[in-house]
Amino acid sequence: LLQNHVNILVDKPNDQSSRWSSESNYPPQLPEVEGCPANGFSRYLNSPVGFVKQLCHLDCLSPSASGLKNDYNKETFTLKHKIDEQMFPCRFVKIVPLMSWGPSFNFSIWYIELHGIEDPDVVQPCLNWYSKYREQEAIRLCLKHFRQHNYTEAFESLQKKTRIALEHPMLTHLHDRLVLQGDFDACEELIDKAVRDGLFNQYISQQEYKPRWSQIIPKCNKGDGDDNRPGMRGGHQMVIDVQTGETHTAHCYDSRPPSGPSARSCHKMCIDSQRRQIYTLGRYLDSSVRNSKSLKSDFYRYDIDANTWTLLSEDTSADGGPKLVFDHQMCMDSEKHMIYTFGGRILTCNGSVDDSRTSEPQFSGLYAYHCQLGTWSLLREDSCNAGPEDVQSRIGHCMLFHTRNRCLYVFGGQRSKTYLNDFFSYDVDGDHVEIISDGTKKDSGMVPMTGFTQRATIDPELNEIHVLSGLSKDKDKREENVRNSFWIYDIARNNWSCVYKNDQAVKENPSKALQEEEPCPRFAHQLVYDEMHKVHYLFGGNPGKSCSPKMRLDDFWSLKLCRPSKEYLLRHCRYLIRKYRSVPLKATSSHQRLFCVLQFQLLPSALFKSSSDFIPLGKNLFSVHKRSAHMANIRFIVFIKV
Repeated sequence: LLQNHVNILVDKPNDQSSRWSSESNYPPQLPEVEGCPANGFSRYLNSPVGFVKQLCHLDCLSPSASGLKNDYNKETFTLKHKIDEQMFPCRFVKIVPLMSWGPSFNFSIWYIELHGIEDPDVVQPCLNWYSKYREQEAIRLCLKHFRQHNYTEAFESLQKKTRIALEHPMLTHLHDRLVLQGDFDACEELIDKAVRDGLFNQYISQQEYKPRWSQIIPKCNKGDGDDNRPGMRGGHQMVIDVQTGETHTAHCYDSRPPSGPSARSCHKMCIDSQRRQIYTLGRYLDSSVRNSKSLKSDFYRYDIDANTWTLLSEDTSADGGPKLVFDHQMCMDSEKHMIYTFGGRILTCNGSVDDSRTSEPQFSGLYAYHCQLGTWSLLREDSCNAGPEDVQSRIGHCMLFHTRNRCLYVFGGQRSKTYLNDFFSYDVDGDHVEIISDGTKKDSGMVPMTGFTQRATIDPELNEIHVLSGLSKDKDKREENVRNSFWIYDIARNNWSCVYKNDQAVKENPSKALQEEEPCPRFAHQLVYDEMHKVHYLFGGNPGKSCSPKMRLDDFWSLKLCRPSKEYLLRHCRYLIRKYRSVPLKATSSHQRLFCVLQFQLLPSALFKSSSDFIPLGKNLFSVHKRSAHMANIRFIVFIKV
């Protein structure tokens, strides 16, 4: 048991004795405590070695692992409190310490807050719903048991009395035709109708993606002196116009266009596909050329149709916007005609940005730019606190805008020498920050790794975020056997899945075959997504070769994420139905009886009713000459006997 458990009821961060300590350093330790859908933790100002590093909280349904940081800032966790978007009442919350920051020390908890709703007018309807939900699930389990064991009378009686459906009516109809009546033709008709009605769509959306890389080699204009495609580059920017399918690449130490921005890298661009306009902000400057004039943050807009540049601001900082930054992120809200920019390292005149001894690094906050009014507004300042509405600025992160739920999603990044793995969203209309993951969960292999260059895209229709992880910018963290990996985050289900990794480690001199199949790991590249055709495009970057540090790439790739199609599932279901249709016939038929022989010879015509049901096993496996149906049946019988 833990000692002095009443201490967690009072928040005294300056009192070292105001804590709840365990008698041992191994779980389980904590008894059940009364709680609600959210809880918060506080601690002693000086980080103690016995403070909880990892913990597990159970809200009467399932455990949820989490952890606490080793500092004095308060932290808040959102507990699971909904089933099918319906809140359920929770009487107890059990907190199980798993590990302390000092491995040989006992557990200590300073203070716990539990936030929830106690209003009887709100809790009682939820309690009634939960009781009804629990009863329905118990009855459905009984119905499933009765039907599996062929207790037909008990099944029908319980279903008639309770009027609770075990499953979708189509599944009940399929069970009746397949299991009870053995009508295989009717089963195939049911499957055909289910495919037409879209009943397989949800199943398809839950299947794993299969990546398909294809290298795009643009045609060169023969006879021209220069190639019209972009050259080798890194640190550039690329956007895609989803209306026309055109990609736009700009500014990587290229020549300056008329009335346009100067050559630059580590800047950001975003596109307004409705108005066909591109905005660009920020750049990196070497410390040798920094002065008060060069550190002004210019802001440009490019009109695609008119092919003209417009200078919107000579210095956004003077207009209430961000200072000159690099490695930040920009997103466009075409509906409200707003631009959001977050993070990035602020350039100063105090020497090199890599020299931390001259000055502490400065990071930019979250800004919004109203395109019609031409005004900036600061939404969130850079904050090191861990409050529920605070955001920690960074560089090299991913930020995406969801056009349907109107939220910004921010993931990963780097702050000074610390690689961040937190994940949060910002509601642009409600001005609210939601912590999706604080990065303390030890789900190694289940989330994209930190410290590697990540490029992200979003599909609002599928409600998915895609992340391509490549090389690290840090030479010390760059490994010769690093691999590309592609991750997908399901926003609705709140889970990550890795759908792609290199089949082979990338060496200094990768094989030509591997180069032709998939792109090599890299950083300083760009990845865009055509959400209409569901295709990613990757271009350029730095392969990070130690033997050629200045090497840049100009390869252009497309990535198609494929799932099983409706046609494939329909064909597979037909195969299963016809497979089980043939099992009884093969087991009971006697080839000594003429009737059984005739039935057996008709089996191929039942299995292959149309040419679309037959898939060739090889290009030259069968002759292309036509044969009679009788010969086809004989050939099939021989195959079965073998």
